[in-house]
Amino acid sequence: MFDSSVYKRRRDNLRKKMNSGILLLPGNTEASFNYPANTYHFRQDSNFLYFFGLDHPDLAGVIDMETGEDWIFGNDVDIDDIIWMGKQPLLKDRAIKIGVSNTAPYKELETYLKRGLDAGRSIDILPPYRGETKMELERLSGVNSHEVSKMVCENFIKAVVELRSVKDEFEIAEIEKAVDMAYLMHTTSMKMAMPGIVEQEIAGTIEGIAIAHGAAVSFPIILSVNGQTLHNHYHGNTLEKGRMMVTDAGAETNLHYASDITRTVPVGGKFDNRQRDIYNIVLEANIKATEAMKPGVLFRDCHLLAAKITAQGLKDLGLMKGNVDEAVAQGAHALFFPHGLGHQMGLDVHDMEGLGENYVGYNDEIQRAKQFGLAFLRMGRRLEPGFVMTVEPGCYFIPDLINQWKAEKKFAEFINYDKVESYMDFGGIRIEDDILVTKDGWRLLGKPIPKTVQEIEDTMKR
Repeated sequence: MFDSSVYKRRRDNLRKKMNSGILLLPGNTEASFNYPANTYHFRQDSNFLYFFGLDHPDLAGVIDMETGEDWIFGNDVDIDDIIWMGKQPLLKDRAIKIGVSNTAPYKELETYLKRGLDAGRSIDILPPYRGETKMELERLSGVNSHEVSKMVCENFIKAVVELRSVKDEFEIAEIEKAVDMAYLMHTTSMKMAMPGIVEQEIAGTIEGIAIAHGAAVSFPIILSVNGQTLHNHYHGNTLEKGRMMVTDAGAETNLHYASDITRTVPVGGKFDNRQRDIYNIVLEANIKATEAMKPGVLFRDCHLLAAKITAQGLKDLGLMKGNVDEAVAQGAHALFFPHGLGHQMGLDVHDMEGLGENYVGYNDEIQRAKQFGLAFLRMGRRLEPGFVMTVEPGCYFIPDLINQWKAEKKFAEFINYDKVESYMDFGGIRIEDDILVTKDGWRLLGKPIPKTVQEIEDTMKR
């Protein structure tokens, strides 16, 4: 974990943004996957980690706005636990490492909260996302699960989003560790992408790299020759020459900071002309959208820049036609680029998404669009120094979507459907990097991962 001063400073900064109340941050519990004693690898709640840093189950943190006290509620292990787990630090000793001097057994949390409620004080929480957390909040507060949502405090959400959006030097260093792990994952994936290899062999190998160098993967690996399915977790295909393979994968450090990188490579290690043409369009969109990033710039404008570059490139190839600016304004490009340019990243690979995408990516200045494609942009608001963003344009040929739009004659003035149909077997391409917004621009995080056609072909040579 970080130094205790880091966590104390975070809690103090939160206090400056909240006026009153008892702020309750429940940690996560163990989760079973087929019988009670056989649990998934434990993952702590990210908001609890941010403010309290303890990576252990069955804890709760309290920040009392009126008394100025911070509390950790949890239990010390008994001899039965020690037999299986070995000797564990006492709760009070763990709490000292995060700058908290007040601890109590977990059973006392209910009494603490009831005393606050009886005094007319509010118990403020962030949106719970696990069923067991919702049930525990119901037990602790004495209200039914339908009423627990009323404890969710919008000001609390906004304060946490404001704090967690800006990464400090310690967080940035952790994210760069995660990107460097992703470098190993992706260069290994490239070298393995040869005809006759089953996707699962590659996915399993690179997940092992993440586990060997950190805590785990930061999300289930997306690896497929069917890249036109954006989140394709099926790994049963055998690689064949002439296909493109998308690998969207990242690692999580031992402190649970994430990376999220995508590369797309030709099976066998050599781009053909058609693959190279589409790839270079996506690469230009990736580079130019990144170069446009700096404080004060709307990330939505970076997205639209990537969309225009994509549309112009496809027009040059005869797949689109007409006025490019008008095509993008109406959303015709979304046939090929139906998702957003990127999202914030940190303790969560889609950072703070559990608090609500619109709180994280939008505000009073800019609201989420309703247009197909643009509506999927998770982050539209102005960039600030310390933001860590993914930049991940793509170009996909999705047969069902192409057929539907063609049948509807949708955007026929902008899309050359006869030419597009010849790409139905292409799949998709996505290129993604992790970018830090600096005080006057941007910086690529971590060791640069091969990205140009030449770099990828050189990496894949045997």
